[in-house]
Amino acid sequence: MGRRRKPPEGASRLDGWLVVDKPLGMTSAQVVAVLRRTLKPLRIGHAGTLDPLASGILPVALGEATKTVAYAMDGDKTYRFTLKFGEQRSTDDAEGEAVATSPNRPETEEIQAVLGNFVGQVRQRPPAFSALKVAGRRAYDLARAGEAPELAERTIEIKELILISRPDPDQAEFSVTCGKGTYVRALARDIALALGTVGHVAALRRTRVGAFSENLAIALDNLVALGHSAAAFEHLLPVETALDDIPALALTGDQAALLRQGRAIAVLGTAGLVSRDGDAGSPAPLSDGTVLCAMEGTRPVALARIDAGLLRPVRVLNL
Repeated sequence: MGRRRKPPEGASRLDGWLVVDKPLGMTSAQVVAVLRRTLKPLRIGHAGTLDPLASGILPVALGEATKTVAYAMDGDKTYRFTLKFGEQRSTDDAEGEAVATSPNRPETEEIQAVLGNFVGQVRQRPPAFSALKVAGRRAYDLARAGEAPELAERTIEIKELILISRPDPDQAEFSVTCGKGTYVRALARDIALALGTVGHVAALRRTRVGAFSENLAIALDNLVALGHSAAAFEHLLPVETALDDIPALALTGDQAALLRQGRAIAVLGTAGLVSRDGDAGSPAPLSDGTVLCAMEGTRPVALARIDAGLLRPVRVLNL
């Protein structure tokens, strides 16, 4: 999210999420800048950076939705990507320089046979050209300066990895659903190495981030064309869309008022867990550390945490 910017002149109150279909060639920050100028929200941010060479789902938070960005970023993500065999690039995608080549091209059956090795809790070494920090500096800055940091492996989770098509011997198209911190470029690199060759990501598209999917998306150009109009705001999703994986807890009016004031309330005596549409939900243990979305009717009041039998507000939602 970075430091808070001064709202643009003529800024208006907008609260909710836009699911933008990010075009190729733009950074996520550039998309946010375009929408800041077009919609003039009081606050704006995004959930999950996409590289310029990637297209697809970029959830953009407006107003009070910016308080839920961290929860959106924690959700699983789904990508489609094309792995091009035979050439390794410095960035592990098409942007970098060629650093190694191989004449080997795996058979489709060989590809299918190794995919299971990449599903579940696996170890992955992030690309040298990444935003991770090494001794206080971004890895990509070091790599561009010729220092090429060797980043440590870390554990990631890949939920599903499917070979979609094999258009020719040089390429294979995949779909992957993965957890936070996964680098698809590194995954493609490692699949190629496991097949006795080298490779890089030739095309990448994100199709889902948590509850945000392609069927909810609108192209950036279309959104800009709609401008600050009622038609544009028809695409605005509720703030709580990003909180689908967080249990909701129904409150009375008095309890909601206390939370809005930043005060803790006793967990006992609350109306209980509910679903997003206000119906009673399945019972679940309310143990210390559990984060809940406190609700007054169908309106979210705050993100709150259970602490020693009390419900303490973490982020109050002024809706």
